[in-house]
Amino acid sequence: MSTATILVLAMLLDAALGEPRWLWDRVPHPAVLMGRAVGWLDIRLNRVPNRRLRGVAAMGALACGAVVLGYMLQALGSIVEMLVVAVLLAHRSLVDHVRTVADRLRMSLPEGRRAVGMIVGRDTGELTGPGVARSAIESASENFSDGVIAPAFWFLIGGLPGLLLYKITNTADSMIGYRNEKYAEFGWAAARFDDLLNLIPARLTALLIALSAGMVVQWRSIAADAALHRSPNAGWPEAAMARVLDVALAGPRSYDGTLRDFPFVHPDGAKNIDPTHIDASVHALWRVWGITLGLCALVMLFA
Repeated sequence: MSTATILVLAMLLDAALGEPRWLWDRVPHPAVLMGRAVGWLDIRLNRVPNRRLRGVAAMGALACGAVVLGYMLQALGSIVEMLVVAVLLAHRSLVDHVRTVADRLRMSLPEGRRAVGMIVGRDTGELTGPGVARSAIESASENFSDGVIAPAFWFLIGGLPGLLLYKITNTADSMIGYRNEKYAEFGWAAARFDDLLNLIPARLTALLIALSAGMVVQWRSIAADAALHRSPNAGWPEAAMARVLDVALAGPRSYDGTLRDFPFVHPDGAKNIDPTHIDASVHALWRVWGITLGLCALVMLFA
């Protein structure tokens, strides 16, 4: 099977099954194993002197290990390849988690806070209802790029080695790519490499989101909104989703008890948002998923 054919089948399998709990309650998910590898290197290498150099070595070891493992799994045949890709895509689980936030927020604000706390890293204890909704939509947008479009892109480019290289880098960034005293130096390589690998996929995600709603004509406005975001990549899918839903995303939020005055993305959009806007973001992601599947099918037919 071609790489595009494997990707199409894997996307369909992920959409149908998501993350089956009966399986991952019995064996560790590959993302968990990747996290353990990053944590093991963090414990052993994250110390003075030369934290940055140690971090570069750690990221290099993770990258090499991922590429070698990718070639080994690829050699086992197309069926194994398809199953691995399906496991490492995260569309169904993402939309399920985001939809849960909307359902819980309809029940009560505390329930909404607890649900969104499962998918975001910011402080959620004092979030308002619109704050919960905004957090869920931001997570949906950014994680669709990180969990669906970027893995699919790198699989098409580099097969399983490319996909696993991306996933281990993204995992490392999520664990050690922080600008704090402990990780500013040690996590520097992981954060910069993740920025590089997401450079094209983040913008591609924004384009697909805009395309799904017939809003490509607003691309310059989306690009201007993306520039307001603190992240060089996450701002793109968030800016596109903000325009599609006509809501303001990002803005001030609290981390570890400290309020950070980040600017709003699409500041003219609605700020008093609710669960219906979360539902709309989920519907938008399914539309984008459908367009992505169709494009991959075209590659499969004509490549």
